[in-house]
Amino acid sequence: MLAVVGLLAYGLASKGSASISVGQPVPDRTLPRLQGKRSADIADYRGRWVLVNVWASWCPPCRDEAPALERFYRRERRRTNFTVLGIDSRDVSSDAIGFLRRYRITYPQLRDGSAQLYDALGMRGYPESFLVDPQGKLALIRRGSVTPSFLDDVVRPFLVGRAKS
Repeated sequence: MLAVVGLLAYGLASKGSASISVGQPVPDRTLPRLQGKRSADIADYRGRWVLVNVWASWCPPCRDEAPALERFYRRERRRTNFTVLGIDSRDVSSDAIGFLRRYRITYPQLRDGSAQLYDALGMRGYPESFLVDPQGKLALIRRGSVTPSFLDDVVRPFLVGRAKS
């Protein structure tokens, strides 16, 4: 019995232990678009900065950060070579679509229903954001929700070539 409990605890502790480090290529998975019949992946955005935001409609911190992400996306996509790519994970599609409508989210959205990208990124919870450089390498990880000051003070310097390594 102790062995079974030990194996179970190890399995839970090591879940999501795959991880990615800054400077490494971002793992990619072809995922269906949240709305529509086509699919896409992170590599489709190669050549520009991409803030990959993994979220779920049932996640309170995801709701808290949604307005800030949308404002930042609308402002920066016009000024810099940048987009936000939302990845809805482990969620009901109709709930996710309702979330997008409620918060008036306009940036592209993919659906990771089986959490393949969640696992490949070594995520620990929701939300998490990954800034991907134009070559497809990880520049920054944010575990937890983003704030307007984080987006302006930490993400924006990457977009304009002023980030401190």
